[in-house]
Amino acid sequence: MPRFRTLDELDVAGKRVLLRADLNVPVKEGLVTDATRIERLAPTIAALIGKGAKIVVMSHFGRPKGPDPKQSLRPLVEPLSQAIGGRKVHFAADCVGPEAERVVNALKPGDVALLENLRFHPGEEKNDPAFARQLAALGDVYVDDAFSAAHRAHASIEALAHLLPAAAGRNMQAELEALGAAFESPLHPVMALVGGAKVSTKLDLLGFIIRKVDVLAIGGAMANTFLSAQGRPVGRSLCEPDLADHARAILSSAKEAGCDILLPEDAVTADKLEAGVMTRTVGVGAVPMNAMILDIGPQSVERIALALENSRTLVWNGPVGAFETPPFDRATITIAKKIAELTRAGRLMSVAGGGDTVAALAAAGVTDDLTYVSTAGGAFLEWLEGRELPGVAALAVS
Repeated sequence: MPRFRTLDELDVAGKRVLLRADLNVPVKEGLVTDATRIERLAPTIAALIGKGAKIVVMSHFGRPKGPDPKQSLRPLVEPLSQAIGGRKVHFAADCVGPEAERVVNALKPGDVALLENLRFHPGEEKNDPAFARQLAALGDVYVDDAFSAAHRAHASIEALAHLLPAAAGRNMQAELEALGAAFESPLHPVMALVGGAKVSTKLDLLGFIIRKVDVLAIGGAMANTFLSAQGRPVGRSLCEPDLADHARAILSSAKEAGCDILLPEDAVTADKLEAGVMTRTVGVGAVPMNAMILDIGPQSVERIALALENSRTLVWNGPVGAFETPPFDRATITIAKKIAELTRAGRLMSVAGGGDTVAALAAAGVTDDLTYVSTAGGAFLEWLEGRELPGVAALAVS
């Protein structure tokens, strides 16, 4: 991982700090329904307030095709204020130009302002240098606390970081340190647990991760493709038979890399994906032709639990079953609780991420028990695939 500056290395007293956040949060009828990303920004704002900075928060929201009142950041002013202890948040009706300048110029040390949606200007997503210079004119220092947007080469993420002294915010720092500890200097044995629906969306991840970990457990519907590639019956289960050669190649490469692959040994099956439906647990060689595999079975859970007990580091992305529909959440929740138990006991360093994984941890009630839980989504996945993230590379210092 490249070295990057942190807030502790910045002198920001009396200075205007452009703080790139990811406030792309779910909003319904003008109300924020999940404030997690806003709350995670609070420690960085608090640190900057403590240093006497003038904080100018920037973010995108949605995918507008120009200015759109329905995708304004104005509804986030109050939730952001609540997240920072009720401190007033000033709002600028634009992110550049006279209106933004007026609001920023009126700030005093310790004040906080929120600029309007960056994506109201096409220069943001085009990584336009001229737009980045307009943003830079509003600040003296740049802080990026939006790891979840770090995979985007946008003006406020990539170009702006080269125009001002730049550093990582508290959340960005925590994310990079957690991922570095999991992949760059981990305690062995290292285990990865990868689930989800399709192999096709995680080919790069699987190809990269088998060279980094000692054990890879594969669950979810994507495991069906591997089972099918081995000649196992999968009935009417979600499967990608056209990727059978890729699945076999991954298994072969893992063996060459010394990575032990754990595939399901038994499965919970049903005739349809429906809450409360009658289920049948069978070995993976005995899945009925008219049935669907919708969760891994107890023997598979026990095998994964044993592997977890023998591991020191874990990276988890994706549930092992159709966890949104009970009873097919059973294996994912059982595994989540096992990971939490081992983490609390100091026996496992656990890093998890991805929207479905975060939801599964919340359903199990163990989100706060893991070492680190990433809300980054696409950026988290691209990091696991070994890709360079523009937002991280832009913060690198020699």
